[in-house]
Amino acid sequence: MKTNAFAKYAWGLLAYNILVILWGAFVRATGSGAGCGAHWPLCNGEVIPRGARLETLIEFSHRLSSGLLGILVLVLLIWALRSFRHNRAVRLAAIWTMIFVLAEAILGAGLVKFEWVAADDSMARVYTIAFHLVNTFLLLGANTLTAWFASGGRPFRLWNHGIVTAALLAAIVGMLVLGASGAITALGDTLYLSAGLDPAHSPVVAWLIELRIYHPIMAFVVYGLLILATRICVARQAAAGQKTVQSLATWLLTIATIQLLAGALNVFLKAPVWMQIMHLLLSDLLWVLVVLLAATALSQLELFARAVRPHTSQTDLASETPS
Repeated sequence: MKTNAFAKYAWGLLAYNILVILWGAFVRATGSGAGCGAHWPLCNGEVIPRGARLETLIEFSHRLSSGLLGILVLVLLIWALRSFRHNRAVRLAAIWTMIFVLAEAILGAGLVKFEWVAADDSMARVYTIAFHLVNTFLLLGANTLTAWFASGGRPFRLWNHGIVTAALLAAIVGMLVLGASGAITALGDTLYLSAGLDPAHSPVVAWLIELRIYHPIMAFVVYGLLILATRICVARQAAAGQKTVQSLATWLLTIATIQLLAGALNVFLKAPVWMQIMHLLLSDLLWVLVVLLAATALSQLELFARAVRPHTSQTDLASETPS
């Protein structure tokens, strides 16, 4: 992998991105989302709040860190457009990173302006939280691909690799659905355990509590999809004489196993804030590894296919059926 200045910046931005996401989860878990009232981008009508309560400081610091993230992503985009004029993959990934970070800002502003924070138990908040998590994962994925392409990763096509494509798509979609489910479950824990809303008086909280059992079930299903995807990728790489995805597959399954154990511990401890943050961190790391596994496996298969294609007879080429 290359270690040029842009690649280092993109990987560093990915790390900072994860920190901002974790701080946002801390805001939600501590019920500090209403710390700045319904004002956005101002905080309680002020640029810099004075005599602020702890909740206000927590929310305001998250806004500052998110604003800085937006600036850093803008720098990433401008840098990519100026320095990678002949590398469409880097530029496109950087553009999508910018799009998703803008979507994050819009979703965050919506949560504040509509007061879907703190102890709010509206269904609108439930749907927005789920979509917010999906967008967060897509943001991390775009940021990861920007750094990966800038580090020498080769462009790839998703649709030309049969069972590998199917297995990776199943794992990716499963991760997105599981992440949304986890966000909804965490919201239920916040409203019930932290905010103290009584399920008897809140149909939404009662519904969220009933849904909790489905998240661990989905976690085991996705765990199985990850095992399947890694084994297929490793097997295809071995058949092509490559071993580049083996270490990624090992790390991915290790983090996935730790994540399952962390999820069980989170339920046992009744979702303390620190455990919710740790659970989300593992989810983010797992998602990044899934993206890297998919990109590495598909690009290597693409490279192998191009290498053998010139040696394929015209008869074989004529008999090939696109996958």
